[in-house]
Amino acid sequence: MGVELTALHWIYVVFIGLIIGFMVKRRDTTLISILGIFLISITATGSLTGSVSSIFNSFIYAITELLPTILVISIIVAMSRVLTSTGINDVMISPFSKLIRTPGLAYWTIGILMMIISWFFWPSPAVALMGAVLLPVAIRVGLPALGVAMAMNLFGHGIALSGDFIIQAAPKLTADAAGLPVSEVIHASIPLVFVMGLVTTIAAFYFLKRDLKSGKLNASTGLTANPVKTTSDQELNLLSRKQKRFFALFIPVMFSLDVAAMSIFQLQGGDATALIGGTSVLILLLITMVSHKNKGLEKTTSYMIDGFQFGFKVFGPVIPIAAFFYLGDSGFAKIIGEFLPKTSHGIVNDLGVALASVVPLSKEIGAITLTTVGAITGLDGSGFSGISLAGSVANIFGTAIGAGAATLTALGQISAIWVGGGTLVPWALIPAAAICGVDPFELARRNIKPVFIGLVVTTIVAIFLI
Repeated sequence: MGVELTALHWIYVVFIGLIIGFMVKRRDTTLISILGIFLISITATGSLTGSVSSIFNSFIYAITELLPTILVISIIVAMSRVLTSTGINDVMISPFSKLIRTPGLAYWTIGILMMIISWFFWPSPAVALMGAVLLPVAIRVGLPALGVAMAMNLFGHGIALSGDFIIQAAPKLTADAAGLPVSEVIHASIPLVFVMGLVTTIAAFYFLKRDLKSGKLNASTGLTANPVKTTSDQELNLLSRKQKRFFALFIPVMFSLDVAAMSIFQLQGGDATALIGGTSVLILLLITMVSHKNKGLEKTTSYMIDGFQFGFKVFGPVIPIAAFFYLGDSGFAKIIGEFLPKTSHGIVNDLGVALASVVPLSKEIGAITLTTVGAITGLDGSGFSGISLAGSVANIFGTAIGAGAATLTALGQISAIWVGGGTLVPWALIPAAAICGVDPFELARRNIKPVFIGLVVTTIVAIFLI
């Protein structure tokens, strides 16, 4: 299972370390990311002009990959603008404001609802649904937008996606690579998913409460923009009370029909997100035309521009770092060309294979290795691209140890998705950050300690289960 590591692999590793270091020091990573793209390209091609062009091409690739997320976030924000300006939002959240009265209740309620919806429809559509309705409620009771983003992120992109019990895309990939039945991997993952989830979310909540109490965390921490704008009395009177109540009921009904359609027609991932996005556009058009009447045509464009400005303002700083990390997977060939060794399966996968091939075989080392391999392969930001590798590595360790293949497979899957699926890699956690109007890098920094604690505890538990 040997793999040839080249200068490209080591440059990539060095720049990963630099990017993480700059993030920890709360410094911008744009310059480092661009320099990394240039050095990798010129090392691979030896062409100065080609390397300069690769910087631009990598940006195009990153934007293309991120565009569906940018679009749906922009549309959701545009819709939330019109809901706020017309006062519909206040009517919609009034029932929740009676139930959610403290920051703690807001954190756990939003998180658990996010987890349940994400099990059935994956996190991105769930973020759009949850953020539009519950973000203002949480802020009003004292949970900062950064805390809301953490709750949606950890419960949705963490717990729900790493287990993927209902849709079963993740366990299917890892099980196939490990040569195991899907049901066996799911069964083995249940205790690990819930240990990881409980430890991480409780640790995150503890740090949130501590920092709120000390004043280190407040309503403005991490904010890049706030989707919820204050509005004048004149704007709030655009609709009658009866009209506001009608739309406050109409909107949840429309999104509930979306949920039903997702279930009936088995819409998942991008298809489910597109349905939510399209519904949001129709809601935006209808409310704008009813509330602004003869000015509705112009106001529709105004709201859409507002949403797109917000979306690209939030995503702008992420594009360079996303462009760099995409070089670690299939993006390398599309951006730079076929310059990796023929035996290579992508830079991050090669690094994972190399690590697995040099460590001794025991259940303790096996568990630590699978967690590490999963985390490394998750650095490309998808969470899914490397879990097949985790499955194949788990098969090797399980065979050598004589037990625990399913547990090791599940552990690699959990590690890869928690790191790359949306809780640590900045562009992977953008949906929650964008909806809440917070800096994705700040959200990643807040998640690092709870996720690290969770991975350590989950790895220890896995050792006992093997």
